[in-house]
Amino acid sequence: MATPRTHLIGLLLGAEEDWPRAFETVLGMVDPIRRRGERHTITSERLTIEPFHLTDPVRPGLVIDRLAYWYYHPREWLKKAALTHGTYLLNSPFTFQSMEKHSAYCAMLRLGLKIPDTILVPYKNPVDNTRWAYTSATYNLPFDLDELADQLGYPLYMKPFDGGGWRGVSRVEDSDGLHRAYDESGEMLMHLQATVDFESFARALSIGPETMVMDFRPDEPMHSRYHVSHDFLSPSSGHQAAAISRIVNAFFKWEFNSAEMLVRGDEVYPIDYANACPDVAITSLHYYFPWAITALVKWSVFCLVTGRRGHVDLRTTKFFAIADNPDMTYDDKLAGYLALAEDYFESQRYADFVARNLGYLDERVLDWVCGPDFDDLIVSTVKATYPKHEQEKFVAHFRGLTGIWATDHARTPYAAAG
Repeated sequence: MATPRTHLIGLLLGAEEDWPRAFETVLGMVDPIRRRGERHTITSERLTIEPFHLTDPVRPGLVIDRLAYWYYHPREWLKKAALTHGTYLLNSPFTFQSMEKHSAYCAMLRLGLKIPDTILVPYKNPVDNTRWAYTSATYNLPFDLDELADQLGYPLYMKPFDGGGWRGVSRVEDSDGLHRAYDESGEMLMHLQATVDFESFARALSIGPETMVMDFRPDEPMHSRYHVSHDFLSPSSGHQAAAISRIVNAFFKWEFNSAEMLVRGDEVYPIDYANACPDVAITSLHYYFPWAITALVKWSVFCLVTGRRGHVDLRTTKFFAIADNPDMTYDDKLAGYLALAEDYFESQRYADFVARNLGYLDERVLDWVCGPDFDDLIVSTVKATYPKHEQEKFVAHFRGLTGIWATDHARTPYAAAG
């Protein structure tokens, strides 16, 4: 008889309700898994926030964190859980605390990726520190903001060095707009970044080794930003976009992250790829929502059942060895980085595990999306998100888009994306 083992997934949540409810539903579809003489069952629990001893036991074997990026108490609990108990984390608070957008730009420049020209400028307003006045008067060199902007050219973007949720992002068309945006930045530390004359804006959501590259339209309302378009990139740029997203994640040990890229022809320019809480709301992802939740369940189950270990160290030297090879072209280096990423994510082992143990899950998810429980999820989320006079319109909108997904996948069941 197989030895029973029960694994607990902890959900560390903020104000979200739609995707946690969906995650719990899809996880409930997973049958016990038999592996190497053991019978594995997986459950989940929504975690609460409370005082903790540094020596307290930690029950979850894996935590999906959607809170600790901005709420520091649970972030420190996650660090304790990882360091003292080996708890598997999606994502790592160690790298998200220190490797924000600025660090990610620098690292990817080191790898030779096509980051638009970027300048970091000092705070507009003084920081809240008594030593500021002396330090500023003694060491802060004067600079000409207009001269820096002229180096980049208009239009350009001003955005916080640490990013997140489009906070503080401004498109700057001229000198007046430049100074207005800088004045409004206050105590935020800002980048100036050159824009790229692009044809497509791609957003890639990566969960473990699976990636979905989506046609993102940031000027549209949130419910229309993810355009359902399967062939909006060329084969080369589509491959690059998926590869870059996974390469970034493997480099920083991020396993649930989204990356944004500007695409012109076969040229891909990464502009933002440090997202501790990637968008997985049904009211924005709609068509792609079932894939995202299913991929999140599959990756979590794989990590727990196979005993995959988390990494605190980054092991960047393997990436830098490729970056420093003068005999490799850009495409050669991208292929080398992607091979390191596939090795980190154990992509083939993951695919084999899913095929052997979770082959039925896609069909169960499809039945769920076509059923009343999923429809209730749409209705309840719309009622919680939109004013009453708009609810009928948006229920129909999201029913339509997820209905298209169900029709598409009834014809052709999906495999691992990317």
